[in-house]
Amino acid sequence: MWYWASQPEPTLRAPLQGSATCDVGVVGGGIAGLSAALHLTQRGYKVTLLEAERIGWGASGRSGAQAIFGVAAGQDRLIKLIGAADARRVWDMSVEALSLLRELIGTHGIECDYVSGQLHAAIKPRHVDELRQWHEELHTALGYRSVTLLDAAATQRLVASQRYIGGLHDTNSGHLQPLKYLRGLAAAAERTGCIIHEGSRVLRYTRRDGLLRLATAQGELTCQQIVFAGNAWLGDTVPAIARRIMPVGTYIVATELLGEGVARSLLPDNTAVTDINWVLDYFRRSTDHRLLFGGRVSYSGLDPFDTAKATRQRMVNVFPQLRDARIDFAWGGYVDITLNRAPDFGRLEPDVYYLQGFSGHGIALTGLAGKLVAEAIAGDAERFDVFAGIPHREFPGGALLRRPALVLAMLYYRLRDLL
Repeated sequence: MWYWASQPEPTLRAPLQGSATCDVGVVGGGIAGLSAALHLTQRGYKVTLLEAERIGWGASGRSGAQAIFGVAAGQDRLIKLIGAADARRVWDMSVEALSLLRELIGTHGIECDYVSGQLHAAIKPRHVDELRQWHEELHTALGYRSVTLLDAAATQRLVASQRYIGGLHDTNSGHLQPLKYLRGLAAAAERTGCIIHEGSRVLRYTRRDGLLRLATAQGELTCQQIVFAGNAWLGDTVPAIARRIMPVGTYIVATELLGEGVARSLLPDNTAVTDINWVLDYFRRSTDHRLLFGGRVSYSGLDPFDTAKATRQRMVNVFPQLRDARIDFAWGGYVDITLNRAPDFGRLEPDVYYLQGFSGHGIALTGLAGKLVAEAIAGDAERFDVFAGIPHREFPGGALLRRPALVLAMLYYRLRDLL
């Protein structure tokens, strides 16, 4: 994976061994877990974070790393789920999440190659209509004025591809190197007093003698409260929330070094781009002048095709000028999708919290989620409970039927993309 190969690997933090105690145990070393740990330690809590592998090993550290506004469900669906007032509060907090990301980077001196600018790109005439309606909603209904509607010529000045015939550009969104961001958050949390154990997969949680306990292969953490932030990578550690999300595979490739001139010719303003198909393509430049290109999904849990070859072909469809470019890195990971594509925050018990279901909109919102759960633990749950009030259904039929249901959905939307 290019993110890992592009920087030195830090020393492995020691796994949890024996017995330990804390106020709050956080499970998961992605952005949500690290943000929760950081904000809790800043409030004076004694926090221990348990990560099954390495910091950034899961979805946060593998992602396309585009920080964008809103949630995957969209405002219209949120209004149907929770009403106009709370849907607006979710929207406002999604915009706050972008500000919080930049604040965390600045306050803690995190060098993560953050760049402003993101483009939603139209491929078909109906996409142009959708973007026009979206632009009107953002400007008029939501007062969000950092977005600009672009015609084909203006879009192609930002991205050198004839594939796109319009776009919606946002100067308030952006992109970054996610693993650098994660390692910076981890360092900030440790500076404020958080203890982090890597190689410490949580096997189960129990309650004994009135206290919560997190068991790993080599130790046990006793705590007063728990935050589960493992998302799709938590597996069946907590079955009650595992049934509310589906791990969906997505894939990214990194080209060979293209040179600054070629890289700039593809994306002159270093804007991050995603199209608006259901099965979408997304891409951006790297600091060492590669193209990082993501696309394809797997709802089956399998990767039946050669990832590098298939994703490379999608890249060449966008940029024919890269037909001879070599792929140096290819990797995949899981995002956690909910049935309604809205975030799923809540409580398993009054003192056991969880954060999941970001549905591909996690780079900014996960940071805010950590802040919200810290507020809730400290006694002010008003904002957390707006998200916790979003209704969610479990995927039908348990594990055996969850994937076929999503495969059918994928086929439907894939056919829709082709029309």
